Amino acid sequence: MQIHINQIMELLPHRYPFLLVDRIEEIIDTGKLKQVTGYKNVSFNEPFFQGHFPDEPVMPGVLILESMGQVGAMLLKLQPEFQNGDRKLVYLTSIDNAKFRKPVKPGDQLRTTAKLKRRRGNMGKFEFVAKVDDEIVAEAEMGFVIASGLTLEAE
Repeated sequence: MQIHINQIMELLPHRYPFLLVDRIEEIIDTGKLKQVTGYKNVSFNEPFFQGHFPDEPVMPGVLILESMGQVGAMLLKLQPEFQNGDRKLVYLTSIDNAKFRKPVKPGDQLRTTAKLKRRRGNMGKFEFVAKVDDEIVAEAEMGFVIASGLTLEAE
């Protein structure tokens, strides 16, 4: 099953320039294993390359982590509990064991696999591995919480 950009935009609240997943290619959702693989096509036209770095463009590590988190959020958003129309968002609560192995540059296709490590109620943890051309470029574990959304109310 593949999920393309229009469907991703229905499930995630992110928009340009912060939507960092272009396609979901593989979803495994069995009793014991919940895993999803998604892609971010890294273009020289990304706004962050203007300043990071003009003569040696490299995708910032924090945006690689954000892309990973969005892929993981897609797995959660596909769960039956999210299909009732309630506005639920997935928020990052922790990052552990993050490692950056190689730079991600324009023209690369960042392929992220997110595996649900554990979940209890509205909290849980993912394991992520990001690759370019089958070489690991980054990996991390991230904690999350599922919430109804943060809103600011006028006084």
